[in-house]
Amino acid sequence: MTQVTEHGGGVWSLRVPIPDNPLGHTLVHVLDTDRGPVLVDTGWDDPASWTELTGGLDALGLSVRDVHGVVITHHHPDHHGLSGRVREESGAWIAMHAADTAVVRRTREAEPGTWLGYLARKLAAVGAPEDHLAPLRAASASGRTRTLPGLRSALPDREIVPGELLDLVGRRLRAVWTPGHTPGHVCLHLEEEHPAGLPGHGRLFSGDHLLPGISPHIGLYEDPDDATETDPLGDYLDSLERIGRLGVAEVLPAHQYAFADAAGRVRELLDHHEERLTGLLGLLATPLTPWQLAERMEWNRPWDRIPYGSRNIAVSEAEAHVRRLVKLGRAEAVAGTDPVTYIAV
Repeated sequence: MTQVTEHGGGVWSLRVPIPDNPLGHTLVHVLDTDRGPVLVDTGWDDPASWTELTGGLDALGLSVRDVHGVVITHHHPDHHGLSGRVREESGAWIAMHAADTAVVRRTREAEPGTWLGYLARKLAAVGAPEDHLAPLRAASASGRTRTLPGLRSALPDREIVPGELLDLVGRRLRAVWTPGHTPGHVCLHLEEEHPAGLPGHGRLFSGDHLLPGISPHIGLYEDPDDATETDPLGDYLDSLERIGRLGVAEVLPAHQYAFADAAGRVRELLDHHEERLTGLLGLLATPLTPWQLAERMEWNRPWDRIPYGSRNIAVSEAEAHVRRLVKLGRAEAVAGTDPVTYIAV
């Protein structure tokens, strides 16, 4: 049965399942406007997910054909996956921050095998063992990359401009750029009085930036053609502080559940990452590659029980934390090491 939650003031959330994923579902938000409903995110591109999305709209007395626009918090397939199908059915516009639109365009235009070949080279450079690299190389050579999620994601036709109100008749929805989880992640600040009178300044559609019980994944921004050294964790921590200063009454995230104390949750996440950085400095008392560091970090299960694909995500997160330590002058690469090792300073 489709699960629909009313949040008041012309806002609802629909639980749209993510196949074979421990997160379970994406919360797609429906925002009533004077020109028709607007969706915040759409869910994973899967038949069961589409059934739940359309069933949720039906439960609200709506059809997917009524959808006026789609606002995407970020390009990941559990958020942007169904956007193209919604647009095909309804003629709705799709809006996304330019930095994430660039990721979608790059992914669509890449030759099959480009991504996995890049990932194999990158993992080799940070110390991944040969038994981890071999399947990537085999998949790249066989052309199986065509089945990866996100390869045919819809290109947005509107740009979300940070600081500006979106063009939604009858609503005040302001874009807040919150890079970190992705380079173009946005939160959306509904600058309207809370329908239940909760104290604070409006409500926040927070995407994956601010979740009540999960620390979102912060890995490196991946662009095979760009050697610029970005600092995603630094971006994320700066973005968190900016969100904490908004003073919103309630947060409507894309996973888990709505919650009230945004500033308290921001403090918890800032403390979590500071503790993690301090712990990594202890590990880096001796030189380690990012892969070796990931093996020693604390995850939600022992390293030998982490699935293959999740290890790639974990190593990217380890790299993002090391890069932050290097930017802060608290760690450095050991000259002449291949694969590269890092040490605390």
